[in-house]
Amino acid sequence: MSGRHVCAIVVTWHPDADLLQRLVSAVGPQVAHLVVVDNGGTRLAARDGVTLLAQPVNAGLAAGFNTGIAFARSGGFDTVLLLDQDSEPKPGMVQSLIEVLDGAGNAGTSVAAVGPVFKDAREKHVAPFVRFGFPLNQKITAEHGPPVPCDFLISSGSLIPLAVLDAVGEMDTTLFIDNVDLEWSCRARAAGYVLLGVPDARMGHHLGDGRSNVMGLGRVVVHGPTRLYYIMRNRVLLYRMPHVPRTWVAQDLLRLPVKFLIFALLVGPRGRNMRAMLKGLADGIHGRTTACPPG
Repeated sequence: MSGRHVCAIVVTWHPDADLLQRLVSAVGPQVAHLVVVDNGGTRLAARDGVTLLAQPVNAGLAAGFNTGIAFARSGGFDTVLLLDQDSEPKPGMVQSLIEVLDGAGNAGTSVAAVGPVFKDAREKHVAPFVRFGFPLNQKITAEHGPPVPCDFLISSGSLIPLAVLDAVGEMDTTLFIDNVDLEWSCRARAAGYVLLGVPDARMGHHLGDGRSNVMGLGRVVVHGPTRLYYIMRNRVLLYRMPHVPRTWVAQDLLRLPVKFLIFALLVGPRGRNMRAMLKGLADGIHGRTTACPPG
């Protein structure tokens, strides 16, 4: 490993015990330390190189990452690796990310974050890297080759220098969970940084609660009502943020009604989904940012 002193941060909330143990075992040898920020329901056996920070309440993913970032700062680390509880870094992932981060920096490129290719075991193909476009985003599938400049990286698997977090700011806690990574990516890009996807870095990752076959649309990633509330509320909040590109806003305005109709009419529980999404849209329009799931 290079001279980077990496602290991995995992935010958990009632995680699957087996998946979490696999994550800990996979990432532990690749970093200097691992901190698990527990928002509730985590059972993790004590082991060297792992710190468990139990939180009094579930303050959300963004606040959990910020808690881990504060721990990394106090521990003298210079770089953090953000991870979701259902991700699994593949061997060599962190080293591949470090090499690209350091190489780009040595070439004079200001890099905010680098991230791996990820694959959900329920899908046939790896997830693409994304560049914003209208009417559709540009999706770049790259399993080998040079780093891919992109406009957005998912938080899980992102390797970020603390110096960048000092300049750009930490995660926006008002968003609680959804679009936290999108907002931060846009903020970093607006500050003059670039984001790089690294095809040679690999990670397993579970996206969504499941899949549903919807006639005419194929397989759709399924989220429960509470997540749909935040998905709808936060996208409306992002529309108003000056650092979020208007290109993304324009194409997302086309996606919003489609997503609403899918989960209100085609994917159950339809009634609860509709009520949650309507509440999310209303709260987003009124600028409400309290971290409370809908009733």
